[in-house]
Amino acid sequence: MARRRATGFLRDFQEFIKRGNVVDLAVAVVLGGAFGQIVDAIVTLVMDAVLTPVLSNLGIDRVKEWPAGNLLIAIINFLIIAFVVFLIIKALERFKREEETVAPPDPQQQLADAANRLAAALESRQL
Repeated sequence: MARRRATGFLRDFQEFIKRGNVVDLAVAVVLGGAFGQIVDAIVTLVMDAVLTPVLSNLGIDRVKEWPAGNLLIAIINFLIIAFVVFLIIKALERFKREEETVAPPDPQQQLADAANRLAAALESRQL
C-alpha cells in the first residue's frame, strides 16, 4: 500500500515537472539571478566610479540625510539599472543581427545553383 502511494506520488511529481515548462522556468530564474548579479556589479561600478565623486564635488554627498533622500537614491538606482539593462539588450540584439547576416548558405540552394551552372556549361558545349 505504501509502495503504491510512493510510486503514485513519484508519477505525479514527474508529470508536474514535465507540465508547464517547469524546467524552462527554473532555468529562467537561475539565469535571471546571474543576470541580476551582473547588472548589480555594473551599477555599483557606475555609482562608485562616476556618481559618488560627482556628488561629492557638488557637495551633495549626504543625499541619504535629506527628507526624500532614500527615494531619490532609489530613483537614481532604478534609472541606472534600466540604462544598463537597455545597453546589454542592445548589445545582444546587435550580436544577434550580426550572427544572422553571416548565416551559412543554404545547401539546397547551393546544389540548385551548381546544377544550373552544370546545365549551362553542357548547353554551351552542346553536349
